[in-house]
Amino acid sequence: MPPRKRKAAAIAHGDHDAVSTPDSSRRRSTRVSSSAKKSHYFEGDSDSDSPEAPAAAKSNSNSNSKAKAKPTAAKPRQRGRPKKAKVDEYPDEDGDEDDEDAYHDEPVETQNNEEESEDDDDSASSPNKVTFIPIPKLRDLNGVAYSPNTIHPNTLLFLADLRRNNKRSWLKLHDAEYRRSLSDWESYAMSLTDQIISSCDPTIPELPFRDINFRIYRDIRFSKDPTPYKPHYSASWSRTGRKGPYACYYAHVEPGKCFVGGGLWHPDGPALGRLRSSIDERPGRWRRVLMDKTFKESFLGGGAGAKGKSGQKGMGKGKKKKGRGKNGVEEGEEEEDGLDEERAVIKAFCAANAENALKTKPKGFDAEHRDIELLKLRNFTVGKKLPDSVFTSEGGQEQVLNVIRAMVPFVTHLNRIVMPDPGDDDDDSEDEEA
Repeated sequence: MPPRKRKAAAIAHGDHDAVSTPDSSRRRSTRVSSSAKKSHYFEGDSDSDSPEAPAAAKSNSNSNSKAKAKPTAAKPRQRGRPKKAKVDEYPDEDGDEDDEDAYHDEPVETQNNEEESEDDDDSASSPNKVTFIPIPKLRDLNGVAYSPNTIHPNTLLFLADLRRNNKRSWLKLHDAEYRRSLSDWESYAMSLTDQIISSCDPTIPELPFRDINFRIYRDIRFSKDPTPYKPHYSASWSRTGRKGPYACYYAHVEPGKCFVGGGLWHPDGPALGRLRSSIDERPGRWRRVLMDKTFKESFLGGGAGAKGKSGQKGMGKGKKKKGRGKNGVEEGEEEEDGLDEERAVIKAFCAANAENALKTKPKGFDAEHRDIELLKLRNFTVGKKLPDSVFTSEGGQEQVLNVIRAMVPFVTHLNRIVMPDPGDDDDDSEDEEA
């Protein structure tokens, strides 16, 4: 838009002030100068024709110029990212309050720095507290040397300490004692392996220690017991070591709770089905194994609980056989005694495996089955407790081997059912009796 021209009326009436002033007679530029003086070209125009208007405009322009001490010129628009505003090193009059705040903050920072320096000086001057934990020494041998055929008494003492201090920190501190006891158990287990193969069960292969040993570390992810270690040593011998489908021999060393056992613990579904089918179809084979004299005396108490009952029942049954004579009565009593002893042995075996047994009959079998208690079982194991001295004394390994020998027919019977060898399914005529 072009600038407006001055009115000719002001010149025609002889506005001497306007004409005489050289600044008002010529056209002025509309550009904003960088100087502090403001242009009066448009300020002189007014709607009134009074001669005082230019003077008033001039006075107003002077006052405005004084109010603005430092007018700034318009800067050209720049491309790209705008630059960050710079902080003035010398604050102006508008920033007095900020300056006062900054001024008052400085002593606080210096005070904090002084306090930190004092703390550093105090910490540097005061000695650090160091707690020394002595490394426990290995137990004395007390004149007893380590032997592969026995468990050293120090091994049982270590297991007793582990039971009382079942923590990772404690075991880490007593790692040397743990390593020595583990080495003692390994030598005993490998010595026992050789004796089992040579004098008990030749079907057991020679396996390394890691394949027969159970580690002491517990899986506590789904357990209510938070203790991380098992306070005992144990090993298992079978055709596939501690793992696999075969029945096994088991040795457990724990202070006051040592025992030797064997059998099948928690067999899988197909194996459990074959065991129940064998109980149903071949009960004679099971009775021969359970009624074995050595097996019965070692693990089932010899069937002593049936003696009193058998005498009473035998007397009652014998009266019905008077017509057969004296010998007939004696034979009837012996037969009833045998049946009662057989029931007592089966009952003792079922009581030893009552853990995890079914509460009701298994699927596919009659509740009135005569061996229903055997059919309810899900574990088929036996065991015998032994004193600690059997493992620590010379000649004690032979007692352990005698217990294992008594289990050989039982373990062989289970393996013939679960993993039969060629020809094991052929039954004798006696199996189908009773």
